Amino acid sequence: MTDKTDSPNIEPATHSEPLRRAIGERYLTYALSTIMHRALPDARDGLKPVHRRILYAMRELRLSPTGGFRKSAKISGDVMGNYHPHGDAAIYDAMARLAQDFNVRYPLVDGQGNFGNIDGDNPAASRYTEARLTHIAELLMEGLTENAVDFRPNYDGTLEEPVVMPAAFPNLLANGASGIAVGMATNIPPHNLHELIDACQAMLADPEVSDAELVRHVPGPDFPTGGVIVEPRENILEAYRTGRGAFRLRARWAVEDLGRGQWQIVVTEIPYQVQKSKLIERLAELIQTKKVPALADVRDESAEDVRIVLEPRARTVEPEMLMGMLFKNSDLEIRFSLNMNVLIDGRVPKVCSLKEVLRAFLDHRRDVLQRRTQHRIEKIDHRLEILDGFIITFLNLDRVIDIIRYDAEPKAALMAETWGKKHKRATSEEDYQPPKPGKGELSEIQAEAILNMRLRSLRKLEEMELVAERDALRAERADLAALMADVGLQWARIGRDLADVQGQFGKTTALGARRSDFADLADVEEVPIEAMIEREPITVICSKMGWIRAMKGHVALDTEVKFKDGDEGRFIFHAETTDRILLVGANGRFYTLLGANLPGGRGMGEPVRLMVDLPNDSDITDLLIWRPGEKLLVASTAGDGFVVPSEEVIAQTRAGKQVLTVKDGIKTALCRRITGDHVAVVGENRKLLVFKISELPEMAKGKGVRLQKYKDGGLSDAITFNIVDGLTWKDPAGRTRTESDLSQWTASRAATGAMAPRGFPRDNRFT
Repeated sequence: MTDKTDSPNIEPATHSEPLRRAIGERYLTYALSTIMHRALPDARDGLKPVHRRILYAMRELRLSPTGGFRKSAKISGDVMGNYHPHGDAAIYDAMARLAQDFNVRYPLVDGQGNFGNIDGDNPAASRYTEARLTHIAELLMEGLTENAVDFRPNYDGTLEEPVVMPAAFPNLLANGASGIAVGMATNIPPHNLHELIDACQAMLADPEVSDAELVRHVPGPDFPTGGVIVEPRENILEAYRTGRGAFRLRARWAVEDLGRGQWQIVVTEIPYQVQKSKLIERLAELIQTKKVPALADVRDESAEDVRIVLEPRARTVEPEMLMGMLFKNSDLEIRFSLNMNVLIDGRVPKVCSLKEVLRAFLDHRRDVLQRRTQHRIEKIDHRLEILDGFIITFLNLDRVIDIIRYDAEPKAALMAETWGKKHKRATSEEDYQPPKPGKGELSEIQAEAILNMRLRSLRKLEEMELVAERDALRAERADLAALMADVGLQWARIGRDLADVQGQFGKTTALGARRSDFADLADVEEVPIEAMIEREPITVICSKMGWIRAMKGHVALDTEVKFKDGDEGRFIFHAETTDRILLVGANGRFYTLLGANLPGGRGMGEPVRLMVDLPNDSDITDLLIWRPGEKLLVASTAGDGFVVPSEEVIAQTRAGKQVLTVKDGIKTALCRRITGDHVAVVGENRKLLVFKISELPEMAKGKGVRLQKYKDGGLSDAITFNIVDGLTWKDPAGRTRTESDLSQWTASRAATGAMAPRGFPRDNRFT
């Protein structure tokens, strides 16, 4: 048995460290990896690593714009195997997006087959589609073979990939980008390349150009799906100045005249990244729920282009009013956020302004120009060295032939020969005079080139061509050296290169023409929903169990109406389709119904709880027509209440709006229009109190103040009236009675009051 003391020291397989440090270090590593290598684009070429690797792999496969297509499966497989060790589905999705002209303003991949559509359908499987590069994608990689950028080993060290693309145009802003990292995100809309180059030229002319001047050249995004931008100019300027903001984008629409007073609206462009199929579903839902009553039908007549037909319910509806409501309730209008969070120099994430992003691109272009120029100078120097050797060969052709023919080591002999010395041509190996050892005039590179020279090159004309080539290269090298020494010449060259790109993909081309226009908000002003509804009389009927309906016309309020078994009528009043109807719940919430949206009166109606989110344990306290400018008296069963303006009780959603605060078994007792200067309150104890309405506070929401003091019971009813007209009610016999002298019951708010006069209704109700 081996003694443990003799065994070698073995380090333990585990070690301990504080949990806080362990988690912090690992999460930080993950966060940095996500930020730098996955989610955020580089400000220089506007690409994420996956996009950069896709383009580079396609270039290595020689998928030029004028060449043939290759299967997408082959492309994604090469990307995954050589450069991007992630799922092939994610790689293919990223490549497919680069080919979608409705997602990318200037597509970088030319796709053949089903690459998805604006309806939101996914691309076909990678084995069914083919792809190649586009012309503008080649501009992103122009100069890769000329040492324009650094390369780094791929994930397994067998190949190399570019750290960044040379990027002959500002791709970050031209095509936009989006991504979610750890603790940060980016969202950049596409822009017009012509306008971006104009802004770059303005920065070249004046490095201190103002943000306002740049926004004059780049007035806003240019989305691939078009649309109309209605964001105010000052908001756009602030967004580009800070790098954060949003743009309101609306669909493009027009009115088609169908004759005889009939018309329809045709939408030809929808907002960016809105799926047409889901937009149609939303518009159909608006019709079904009658949220936009003026819309009668929606049809999708799209083929290669977008054509959505909207039919109005009545020809008297104004098209601008109808579109105003659709903009408010559907994705025919969106807000596209701007968050220019990008990697500066591929390392530091930063939220940049428009000027900073363009500066990062221009600085990168200068670095690329310098590297390409230096690379060309080195190539010229190498070629000039060889040309000098060739010219020496032609001047001493016989001696070169002798050395190659008779010398055992011609390369060393060529390098050792002094070429200014005259030699007699050797007629045999015995006549040949080998060079004396020493330093010659030819380098090893020149000697190797001479030995590799073809015999057909030894003609007289070739000598003249070599001299001409040498002179041309010397002149080119002088120009390149002057370019490297002069910063002004470098910026001028960058400006000319950008102008060439502008000529290829500018506004005069089909691809470069601006697609998104600008308009003022006032041109398509939003309108209230009442203005879009045909005004017709209705009779609103609501049962005790909460079934509501609207009969056409103003029928007599004492008309016999049928209800479900065990149910009975509770509310019936005349209204119009344009009226907003307030439903007051026992839970203190106010809900808003639209007269035009109420179910028809042929059947029993529908439960009101299907239209609003009124809890099952909350009854309907009151149902009344909303009138602007009015004030309402609301009170709870505990006797607390206040005055609320009618504008404060309108609810915009199904959930309603909390107005009266109630709890611990207390419910909403009443909601009354204020029509006088005094309030009459009666409790369950039949005590009546009259006080001035001015003693009640006016509030938007809350519990309110004490109306009447009770020893037992709570509030039964309340009413407002003018003191000079007296207090009126109906006695048990149905006769109207008016009490003019109310001094016996008049007191301050929160008093106990006195017993109600003789003949007051037994149910303690004024009406």
